Amino acid sequence: MEQTSITYKKASEADIPYLLQLREQTMTEHLVSSGLEATTENNLQRIHYHFDDAKIILLNATPVGLLKVAEHIDAIEIIQIQIAPEFQGKGIGKAIISQILSNANSKNLPVTLSVLKTNKALNLYLSLDFVILDENTHSYIMRYK
Repeated sequence: MEQTSITYKKASEADIPYLLQLREQTMTEHLVSSGLEATTENNLQRIHYHFDDAKIILLNATPVGLLKVAEHIDAIEIIQIQIAPEFQGKGIGKAIISQILSNANSKNLPVTLSVLKTNKALNLYLSLDFVILDENTHSYIMRYK
């Protein structure tokens, strides 16, 4: 995957229908298998969480996902990354996370994230040298560096 083909645009209220569909496509299975509710109301709450940090991921100008990253004084936090199912397995998520890790390394900051235990993205994070720091009933808290 060439990183040059991946661009971003700031999410706006006009993107909510796309983001809701994306969340339903990418998260319903993981939420249900974790025993959590995958309601439209819950999905909209999660979409609006840190909405100022939300970016639509574009591949050759086509929307393919969502990225929310927050840079704190002591860490960079990947809040959400969702890649549409038809674009999964093509290296997009790995390229984006690798770019975030490179940025974090240049600033000497760790990267943190939380992932549902049932989400297959866990394998990607482990392959990129994230380690599990903690866990709760449904999620692992992970850190790189």
